[in-house]
Amino acid sequence: MSITTSTAKTAPPPAADAGVAWTGSGRANQILVLTARSLRALVLEPRVLLTSMLTPLLMLVVFSQIFVSVAATPGFPAGVAYIDYLLPAIMVNTAMQSALQTGIALTHEMRDGIITRLRSLPVWPGSILIGRSLAELVRGAIRLTFLLAFALLLFGFRPSGGPVGVLTAMALALVVGGGLGWVFIALACWMRHIELVQNLSGMVTLVLMFGSNAFVPIGSLPGWLQVIATLNPMSYGIAAARDLTLGHPATGGAALALGASLTVATLAAAIAVRGFQRPA
Repeated sequence: MSITTSTAKTAPPPAADAGVAWTGSGRANQILVLTARSLRALVLEPRVLLTSMLTPLLMLVVFSQIFVSVAATPGFPAGVAYIDYLLPAIMVNTAMQSALQTGIALTHEMRDGIITRLRSLPVWPGSILIGRSLAELVRGAIRLTFLLAFALLLFGFRPSGGPVGVLTAMALALVVGGGLGWVFIALACWMRHIELVQNLSGMVTLVLMFGSNAFVPIGSLPGWLQVIATLNPMSYGIAAARDLTLGHPATGGAALALGASLTVATLAAAIAVRGFQRPA
């Protein structure tokens, strides 16, 4: 008996087009993946998150004691406890400080070569910056939650706006602080030197914070500082967050604060992407 062997051959799988290069995923997916990457760093190094929570707490403790006598001055809002006046300013500043950390982290990654590896991939440069910024917003939300719990338990923070007003003010602080924080991201993308970025960011933070209505009403400031505070977009964010926590109408103030911070964010983001694309 003879066995007939089939000579038919199985057709090979279709080959991929050699001339088609992989162009990467969409920008939305890139941002999602890069945001998750930055958040994993917080999980893997929780000490960084824990220590970053101490800064707003120390600010609340120190400034609430140093400036508490401001509540007795003629220009201070009547019937408002100083802790209720101060905390919205600390909230906005805390959100902005989280964005400052974005700039410092970027300079570290540029120095260590991580950014160079990411830029060798088909990734939109803006995705790297936005992903890092969104991750810091998450950290900012955690810091603000811890700050509010601390103020409620130990400082008697009981604003008339109630939980809705406080949570809305928290969301506003994150948007305003995150928007203004793009200034620090732009500095990092252009300076690319850790010490220089830290020094410049510190100076910008001092101007934005102390040249505002954070600690005293604008009318109580010297004339030249009143001009700076009036032009300072952080003043509008603090005023809107303060109105929300105190239960005052804040629709117009919130719209002005959001418009100012988003304008700053748009301009700074464009500058940041331009600087980020420069050769190392």
